[in-house]
Amino acid sequence: MPETLTASAQQQLHEQLAQRLYEALRDGATIEPLTAHHPSLTIEDAYHISLRALNLRQEKGERIIGKKIGVTSKAVQDMLNVHQPDFGFLTDKMQVEDGSDVSMRAHKLIQPRAEGEIAFILAEDLTGPGITADDVLAATEFVVPCFEIVDSRIHNWQIKIQDTVADNASCGVFALGKQRISPRDLDLAKVELNMLKNGQPAGHGFGSAVQGHPCAAVAWLANTLGEFGIPFRKGEIILSGALAPLVPVGPGDEISLSLSGLGTSTLRFVD
Repeated sequence: MPETLTASAQQQLHEQLAQRLYEALRDGATIEPLTAHHPSLTIEDAYHISLRALNLRQEKGERIIGKKIGVTSKAVQDMLNVHQPDFGFLTDKMQVEDGSDVSMRAHKLIQPRAEGEIAFILAEDLTGPGITADDVLAATEFVVPCFEIVDSRIHNWQIKIQDTVADNASCGVFALGKQRISPRDLDLAKVELNMLKNGQPAGHGFGSAVQGHPCAAVAWLANTLGEFGIPFRKGEIILSGALAPLVPVGPGDEISLSLSGLGTSTLRFVD
């Protein structure tokens, strides 16, 4: 942010940009990149904007049920030209049922892309800093296969890191598979992902793509959120990041994934 902005002016700008993003989400519309008009936006500014937009959603009745890590794998970083991870929040309105038809219109999806991930369900609170991958493993009740459908309120995905951070880490909706597996029963780094789109191979990767190990990615998020005074809560869902490049989806598409030792998930997209 320009140094000439007073604290009150800075807060006012955060609120204005959060309102724009909230309205784009509400209306299923895109806006120009925030960084195009405010090139000096910092990542810290972007997180404040994201949290304010989240507050607007909570004021409309949405309830936080988890968190997500974004842009964790090199493949996704290269695809989006964003070279560090970020985070966002999951609300009850964002969850869809495994095996269901996902309405683009009802869920305000604009330019969605599918990610295959491992989701963690926590058995106890975790509060950073100082959280390790072993702490995450010990605090996790079970892991499940997961589809995250990322989406961007920024026109044509023309994002810099500040844009995706402000836009709740470009999260759209997500679905959890029905299987529940203890993370201590398998090596999550060696879990293999295979994705299909309309019956054809669409993605392949391993758990190690996520910062070397999914537990390490979740620990990073716990410690990063700790800097904002935000804990992980017992029962929350934590999405640990994509194991393979993003797959564009739209009406008429069916996507499915298989995670070795974990299970499967399927979604279909309709207007």
